Amino acid sequence: MKRILVLFLALILISFSLAASDHDLKQRLVSLPGIQSVELLTSKHFDSKYLLRIVQPLDHAHPELGTFTQRVFVSHVGYDRPTVLVTEGYGANYAMSANYRDEISKLFNTNIVFVEHRYFLESTPDPLNWDYLTAEQSAYDLHHVTTLMKSLYKDKWISTGISKGGQTTLLYRSYFPDDVDISVPYVAPLCRAAEDGRHEGFIDHIGSAKDRKKIRAYQLSILKRRAIFMPLFEAYCKKANLTFRASLDEIFDYCVLEYPFAFWQWGMPVESVPSTTDNDSRLFGHLMKLSDPSYFALNQPTASFFVQAARELGYYGYDIEPFKSYLKITSTSDYLNRLMIPAGVTLEFRPALYNKISAYLESNDPKMIFIYGEDDPWTAAGVTYLKDKKNIMVAIEPGGSHTARISTLPKKIQKKVLARITQWLAE
Repeated sequence: MKRILVLFLALILISFSLAASDHDLKQRLVSLPGIQSVELLTSKHFDSKYLLRIVQPLDHAHPELGTFTQRVFVSHVGYDRPTVLVTEGYGANYAMSANYRDEISKLFNTNIVFVEHRYFLESTPDPLNWDYLTAEQSAYDLHHVTTLMKSLYKDKWISTGISKGGQTTLLYRSYFPDDVDISVPYVAPLCRAAEDGRHEGFIDHIGSAKDRKKIRAYQLSILKRRAIFMPLFEAYCKKANLTFRASLDEIFDYCVLEYPFAFWQWGMPVESVPSTTDNDSRLFGHLMKLSDPSYFALNQPTASFFVQAARELGYYGYDIEPFKSYLKITSTSDYLNRLMIPAGVTLEFRPALYNKISAYLESNDPKMIFIYGEDDPWTAAGVTYLKDKKNIMVAIEPGGSHTARISTLPKKIQKKVLARITQWLAE
């Protein structure tokens, strides 16, 4: 009985301690300037987790032009622990989950400051003015958040992000080299044009010749049976309530052209590609599974991304030569402006961001680790070319896709990555 009583008292003390810790963190967060609200969230991995809404200027150089609120999540393990800054490139809904924890935070038991990107989901200004959706403004958003949070978390800082979030990690480091100690961008492209030009040739060399032949044969079989598949395609789009700026025939072409990029990006097994003799239902269903037309539809939540891609982040193009005889389109040039960005907006690509980041990486040696998948088409524009740098490290998962992570690397490379981060955190 005495033992049970001791355990009971211990539990009460632990609960009291956690409650006091929660209260202390909340008070510190509330006291920060420009915090509109602080909301307690549940977490299975952290002592405390809060959703903050932080007031940000639309234009950091001209704050008088207006503001918007940005969603930021703070997950706390200790004021004396390192902090991971997640530079999300899109919306942050998944960070609401009680199960959420990014890979680096899990590996090194760190706090997390997770920033939803401007112009996505609940961090979208109202009214919507696309002029302020730039890499520079997003970098200043992150700088402001980091500056605020460093008053709480004074240990080492690691910025990280995946895909477009990795691009954001990269551009943030080039604008504010000293804001964080370490950067780990995952599968981050550095594109040099709206249609970069490197991806098409890259795709032509992924896998074996036999694999590529099977994929191309599948694409051709879809195009050759257009008369059979177009009614199914039209019904599919109607059911999903999709609208486009081009005809359904053209969108059908784009879905077929997009297929190999999507296939290799997500690391699909070649065995999953239907045979050209398979039934129509399987052939069509497989295309819709990997290359859904919603990607090209209007009023999608990805519209903000396409604005950034067309303006300065860059993107990829398509090789139509092998399929010309069966396509309704004669060119895919400038397809972002023609199909993907919001109506009434036309953008000309600005190479200044690519030049800035490239120059920064060439002239400096920040503590950065780039993670890539060998077969991911985005790796065509990856930062894989830097040599003879003491700090910058590139880790590539053999046969890997866009899902490449530290945990998916071969053990030998994984150990090198972890040892490098451990060393940097101890310095």
